[in-house]
Amino acid sequence: MTTHSDVEKARQRISASVRRTPIVDLDPELVPGAASVRLKLEQLQHTGSFKARGAYNRVVSALAEDRIGEAGVVAASGGNAGMAVAHAASRHGVPARVYVPANAPAFKQAKLRELGAEVVAVGEVYADAYRAAVKDIEENGAVFCHAYDQPEMCAGNGTLGAELLEQTEGELDTVLLAVGGGGLMAGVAAALESRARVVGVEPTGIPTLHTALAEGGPTDVAVSGVAKDSLGATRLGEIAYEVATRTGVRSVLVDDEHIVAARKYLWQRYRLVVEHGTAAALGALFAGAYRPTEGERLAVVLCGANTDLTDLG
Repeated sequence: MTTHSDVEKARQRISASVRRTPIVDLDPELVPGAASVRLKLEQLQHTGSFKARGAYNRVVSALAEDRIGEAGVVAASGGNAGMAVAHAASRHGVPARVYVPANAPAFKQAKLRELGAEVVAVGEVYADAYRAAVKDIEENGAVFCHAYDQPEMCAGNGTLGAELLEQTEGELDTVLLAVGGGGLMAGVAAALESRARVVGVEPTGIPTLHTALAEGGPTDVAVSGVAKDSLGATRLGEIAYEVATRTGVRSVLVDDEHIVAARKYLWQRYRLVVEHGTAAALGALFAGAYRPTEGERLAVVLCGANTDLTDLG
């Protein structure tokens, strides 16, 4: 379980370590009827994604409890979570080992090494890297930094929501954000519980939240499409499911065409570089998968920027 109280504790713990990322207004003609649409530029966070928030909270918490030994920390990640863990670990002089699928983007693997992590490539999907990481911690006693299904990770990620509420001076009705394993959604929904609603946006090819809500619990899904490098979890996390059902998070699905269009729009109109997974959140407005009510005050979280620049157009 992750609650608003957990998020506030995380905020006190990591406020000096993470960036307070800005918000900007989206052109009103894109969403007629809405009172306002803000973009939360979390792609400007350390290592280019929101995951630095959760990673810092996990590492700092473990250090405070004297749980990190010579084996350091271990993560399983297609890139972003691993980079965040490597960054947080390096800032605190902690060894980090990151397991990635063998097909993880080469530039992400290179960045992991640049941040000082040992990179171990194994298997073809996140689940393969995850199993290898679990075996590692069982054998070596390292502290595991789960990419999305861990209380400290979710609470740390939720500091984005608390920050956004402050920046909008409480004038916020709905937050659209991308969902993969659900660590961002869980934290933000907990932070905004009883204050604003959260809508999870997913590619049609990776409907982890949508399937979990329909089936009554996290269920394995196939992984495909342009956003699989960043939203490629095969199932929603248990914490994310608990928070989603508790707070009334809903899911909308967006196809690859609208994800690509939203990503190009952000680049061509605002010169903002984001991942396809990140663009899914804005893609919900492009596709009409989410239609705001008259006077609704929206925010769209741009959660990551670690992407290939050659296809921005």
